[in-house]
Amino acid sequence: MSGLSGIPSIEDFDLKNKRVFIRLDLNVPIENGKIIDDFRIQAALPTIRYAMDKEAKVILASHMGRPKSKADKQRLSLEPVALRLQELLDCDVIFIHEPDEEAAKGLLPGLKRKQLVLLENLRFSALEEENSHEMASHLASYTDIYINDAFGASHRAHASVVGLPSIVKQAGIGFLMKKEISMLDQVLYQAETPFMAVLGGSKVSDKIGLVENLLAKIDTFIIGGAMAYTFLAAKGFQVGSSKLENGKINLAKELINRIESRGKKILLPIDHVIVENLKAAAQSTETTNEAIPEGWMAVDIGPKTRKLYAEEITKAATLFWNGPMGVYEIEAFSKGTIAIAKAFAASSGTTIIGGGDSAAAIKKVGLEDQMTHISTGGGASLEYLEGSKLPGLEVLRKKD
Repeated sequence: MSGLSGIPSIEDFDLKNKRVFIRLDLNVPIENGKIIDDFRIQAALPTIRYAMDKEAKVILASHMGRPKSKADKQRLSLEPVALRLQELLDCDVIFIHEPDEEAAKGLLPGLKRKQLVLLENLRFSALEEENSHEMASHLASYTDIYINDAFGASHRAHASVVGLPSIVKQAGIGFLMKKEISMLDQVLYQAETPFMAVLGGSKVSDKIGLVENLLAKIDTFIIGGAMAYTFLAAKGFQVGSSKLENGKINLAKELINRIESRGKKILLPIDHVIVENLKAAAQSTETTNEAIPEGWMAVDIGPKTRKLYAEEITKAATLFWNGPMGVYEIEAFSKGTIAIAKAFAASSGTTIIGGGDSAAAIKKVGLEDQMTHISTGGGASLEYLEGSKLPGLEVLRKKD
């Protein structure tokens, strides 16, 4: 079964002269007013271009970060995104600073062919995350057709994701959403074997749902990042002062037993890069085996593990990766994550990256063009693969 069953697409609507509200995920990293990575903006372009080519009156909307204070309002403004969209689309992007006012509604009738509207960060209003009917009704007052192309926000029941499409009669998805769900459905229902999942990041608890839902399908689990130390502790190894989920050790033990009792493989690090202090990158050393000495913390997988994991990856026909192998944002501790990225790039199998830090790491080393698919939503992709229903998708599904 496809997760897209019963969900209309932007191609199913007549867009000419219609006010088309496109909810995007333009939550990109910005430093000192400059966009560091425009991957999510680039991913949104096909849907925007299609709507403009069909002569729609286009309204774009997105969130940016989690604004809490007045200072956040400057740091998390979508204004730099408006400028980047203007460059990429070669059109006039009219930026609306106050989406809860009537400005957008008044502008739309006179919008010219190469003009579109971008609303300021929707989360500047607390009503967005509250899924406020008041906010949804205001947005609906100038929306004829609603399109959700914000895969990375579709696991959130917010006003622009769930409230608005539940009011607007014509609602569907864009090209990015269609691609994201199609690729994840391939993992869920059509994965060629051997099927391998590479899981990293800090918490076992973040990945439990995925492991349980895909236990029957995945042949090999490769574990890295801080979550590996909880698994190693479950196997009785000393983990020093490494990051650990003490309350999840028994769960990790149970997962290992369940994976192995089904004849599946679970690979854990066999050596580590360790430090006494996270800031002391220059004083790092390597262990010779799984054990981490007292007073030391592991910050990356070691050279033997990198070689083991890379060799294993070459055997897979379908590969899914979510989560770094170490503290990859510190260059000295990024070798494990980079080794996985290179192994994925060299693979002849289908390679699907579950967004988040894994996607950032791949782009950091310039290997994005060598992946089958890189998701724009880490949290959303994990929830979908866990078998959870995404509120932003379900609200669009036509019931028989």
